[in-house]
Order: sequence, then structure tokens, then C-alpha cells
Amino acid sequence: MPPTSLATEPFASWLGLDDVLIQSVLSEATSRGADFADLYFEHSRSTSISLEDGIISSAATSVDQGVGIRVVVGEQTGYAYSESLTLDAMRQAARTAAAIATGSTPKVKPQAIGLKSHPDYYETGPIWERVAVEEKLPLLSKVETLCKQLDPAVQKVSVSWVDGDERVLIATSEGAVYSDRRPMAGLRLGVTAVKDGERQTNHGSLYRRAGIEHFTDERLTKLCKETVERTMVLFESRMPPAGEMPVILAAGASGILLHEAIGHGLEADFNRKGISIYADMIGRKVAPEFVTVVDDGTIDEERGAVNVDDEGSPTERTTLIENGVLKSFMHDKISAKQYGVAPTGSGRRESFRHTPMPRMRCTFMEDGPHTYDEIVAAVDHGIVAETFLNGQVQIGAGDFTFFVKNGWLIENGKITAPIRNVNIIGNGPEALRDIVMAADDAKLDTGGWTCGKEGQGVPVSQGQPSVLVKKLVVGGEDRA
Repeated sequence: MPPTSLATEPFASWLGLDDVLIQSVLSEATSRGADFADLYFEHSRSTSISLEDGIISSAATSVDQGVGIRVVVGEQTGYAYSESLTLDAMRQAARTAAAIATGSTPKVKPQAIGLKSHPDYYETGPIWERVAVEEKLPLLSKVETLCKQLDPAVQKVSVSWVDGDERVLIATSEGAVYSDRRPMAGLRLGVTAVKDGERQTNHGSLYRRAGIEHFTDERLTKLCKETVERTMVLFESRMPPAGEMPVILAAGASGILLHEAIGHGLEADFNRKGISIYADMIGRKVAPEFVTVVDDGTIDEERGAVNVDDEGSPTERTTLIENGVLKSFMHDKISAKQYGVAPTGSGRRESFRHTPMPRMRCTFMEDGPHTYDEIVAAVDHGIVAETFLNGQVQIGAGDFTFFVKNGWLIENGKITAPIRNVNIIGNGPEALRDIVMAADDAKLDTGGWTCGKEGQGVPVSQGQPSVLVKKLVVGGEDRA
């Protein structure tokens, strides 16, 4: 579809933007020379509600608005933002950005403005504007009631709700303008149970770029059932023996390890700077041939989906590792130019106050050739790591420590007992090479994952099939 007039974009009219104003600000941004410049307009609104012990403990609505202005000259980036959208304020911010990034690059004359279309991977209408708080409150009460009905040992249930409506408009010195409306909603659940004087807690969550219709009775019941079951099994759990052993990373939530210990190492800025161990490994084998890893921004309604990235580049499905061979990094415009490749639609930012950088969207490993039962039967002595709470990763080398909340002990090819509160320690690139089996049960986790990088947080999705890593260090009990 050819570019259309900015006058047809309601968000631009609402903000008081037109072709002349945008070109004026871009001209100021490029006045000292630039390879390119862009404007990132944002208006976001979010609502949060918390329920504890049957009582609404907090409720809030927040609104934020502003523009971020970026100027790129070679490897220099000048950035400034303004919370005011008056012409004078934006031109002042543009002058600041231009003063930060200066050089001998000729001035770039902004091109004629044209509003461009993009695919829609989620509904882009006013989803949450139409839903009153009174319609959300019954969901929280329903979840609390369901959890307490599932087991009499459940004594406390906390439920938190958040929904958001983020609208962005990106204008570049090449004349392209993209507009996107990004909904988000999520429900987070905490359960505390007491049995024979012992207390155990666990958590669950359900997030989606969707409207209230996604939070059906069926999905809420499933969330409650899984969270309560994971809580109650902790009473029967024990610590496994400590030491180096095979570890099965369970399907779904184990994608957090894939994201942190491997995914960050495939973001192009870490490789361009020589920080990542993968910096010189494009085209080389980094995993068994049955391993394919993808970062995809096009999965309908996923938390990590984006119709267009925060630089105005089309989003896509990016194959990072194919049949064990490293094929690509995740690129924003700057790294793509330096590598001589096309951007992968991975330029993301937390808000208009931040510069974009290569970031993950929905990162997952595809199905393998084995079954879960085959993998368990192949382990003489080891564990299944099922759910994770937190972890630490050294981005460059990929060394990691993750805390496993729920898991299972494997003895003689059979699952014999639940385990809890275990640390697993290893190295991401080594663990990737040490995968010996992968199941055909790949799934994405529904949790509300937020990826942190250089002080910025962005919503992401992640997942994988069940995989067997031949050895990781397990921090259990020392039974020597």
C-alpha cells in the first residue's frame, strides 16, 4: 500500500501533529549533519488493581506522554526527549540531540512525510477504553474464590491486575511514518498455603496483548489450578543431592534460561562491541542439529509481539540458530548498517525517554525429535527444572545461576519425587552445546515476562520444548 497522508491518522491529529511540524522538528535534528534521525511520539495509559484477603488494597491509573528525538552520526547517537509536545519544546530537544551527535556527515534533508501501513498481530483499537473498572473487579474476586475452593490449606490469595494502552507514532528522516496502538493486559496470582504448621507460597500469571475477552473462565480456572497444585506439591518436596548431573529443562517456563543465558548473547550490539561469546560465530555450529532457535515478533497477541518496532522497521520472524548453526543476530538500524544486513525489526525501547537498541521479542526453541517420556527414561540420575523465580547471568560469557521453585527428581529413568528451591548453575553456550535430546512439546509461557537491559524494561515472551542438558551443577543437599 502506498504512503497515505498523516491527516488520515487520528492519533496524529489528537497530538496536534502534521507534516509541516514533523518536518520542522526533523530539520532541526539534522541541522548539524546526520546519517538519519527519528521522532518517537508516545501516549500511554495504564490501570492497576490489587486484591488481598478479599479487599481491594490499591487501584491506580497513570498517563504518560512525550517524544524522543534521536540523531545518528556514524557511531554517535544524540538523544533528547520532551514531555511537552509544543513546537518550541520539540525543536529545543532536537537541537540538544543534534549537539550531542555531530560530525562531518552532510545535512540530511527530511523527505516528504508518508504514513505507511503494517500488519496487525493484535487488535489496534481502543480495547481498554471501553472496559470500566467495575468489569475487571469480578475477575479478581473469581480467581481468589477459585483458589480457596481448590484446597482448604490455601489461606491467602493475592491477585493483581494491570491493563495498558500504548500508542506510538514514529517519524523518520527518510519520510516514513508508522503508527501503532499496543494493548496489554495481565493477571498475577500469589497463593499461600499452610499445612501442619508449614507455610508454602507460589505464583502464577496470565498476560496477553488482548482485551478482557481473553480472560475466560476456562483460562482463569486453569491458572488457579496450576498455581495451587504447584504450591501444594511443595509440602511433599525435598532438596535433591548436590552435584553435577543431567537436567531436563521443562517445556515453557524454562525459556527464561534460553532468553537470559543465550538470547542476550545474540543481540547484535553485544556482538558488535565484542562482549558476546558469539561475536565471531555466524555460520558456525553452536548446538546439536535438532536445535533451532527463533525470535519472532509476529505471533498473534503474544506479549512480545510488535506490529512495527520502535524505529519503524517491520517486525519479522528471525531465525537465530537453524539446525544447530548460528544464522543471525537480532539487529536494530545501527547494528544492521554496521553489519551490512537488513534490520530484523528488533529495535525496542521502554518509552520515549529511552534510545532503542536490539532486544528480544518472543524467543523460543522449536520442537525436537524426541518425546518427553523418552527423555526422562534416558536419565539415570538427575532432575527436572520446571518453574523458575529468578536468576543471574553474565551476558558476555553466558555464565548463569537460576533458582528453580518447582522440579522433580529422576532416578533410574523415572520421576520419583518432587523437589523445591534448587539452584542450577552453568554456562549458556556450553549448555546449548550439551543438549542431547529435545522433545516435541514446545510451548510458550503465558507469564508476564519483562526483559531488562541497560536500565530499560520491555515486555517479552519465551518458551521451548523439554530439553535434556547432559550436565549442569545442581545446588541441592550435600549428602557426602
